[in-house]
Amino acid sequence: MIKPDIVARRIGAEGQPIAIVDGFHPDPENLRAAALAAVFEPGRHHYPGIRAPLPADYFAQVRAGLAPVLREVLGAGKGVELLDASFSIVITPPAELGIEQRLPHVDAVQPGRIALVHYLAEGDGTSFFRHRATGFETIDAARSPAYLAALNAELRADPPVAAYPFGDTALFERIAHVEARPNRAVIYRSALLHSGAISPGAVLDNDPATGRLTVTAFLAAN
Repeated sequence: MIKPDIVARRIGAEGQPIAIVDGFHPDPENLRAAALAAVFEPGRHHYPGIRAPLPADYFAQVRAGLAPVLREVLGAGKGVELLDASFSIVITPPAELGIEQRLPHVDAVQPGRIALVHYLAEGDGTSFFRHRATGFETIDAARSPAYLAALNAELRADPPVAAYPFGDTALFERIAHVEARPNRAVIYRSALLHSGAISPGAVLDNDPATGRLTVTAFLAAN
């Protein structure tokens, strides 16, 4: 078995850690075959696409790449709980995006939350951002009221255009970008402001054989 290649980085002024893991799954073709056979349904929680269940052995298969990242990069050595995981495909056209979907976001403000994106196709990756007005790159429970107050005032004055966050915008500065490559994963704290980097004019196909197929997962460190 080929050992996963793990690269740890610190990004932005806050120096938050992220990990990029190539060769994340030992049998990506079999995993893609499972996605082709899966039944996809509309995503929840503002996800602009569709999702489907993962094979039951997914996390057992990726333990070699995930465990050292959780322990050594993100400091989650005491135990991790799986909150949610699925195959995911972005399909919503930019013109149909809600306001929340046009902005970088955080997945959780609680301490110990971790996000994982495992790319299974060529295409757009993941970008991380700084909110210009506050300077925040992460949003925790303490920062959330000030951040939301500033952001909502900005949105009332000048709502964002109907597009996915891709590079710098009037409200956000991109501080890092991870390119999507087949069988690459990026793992980071859920409090980081981020977005799928869906390029302008990207073809958003709902077919897992040709669309922006990923695995997305959310974990909680004990």
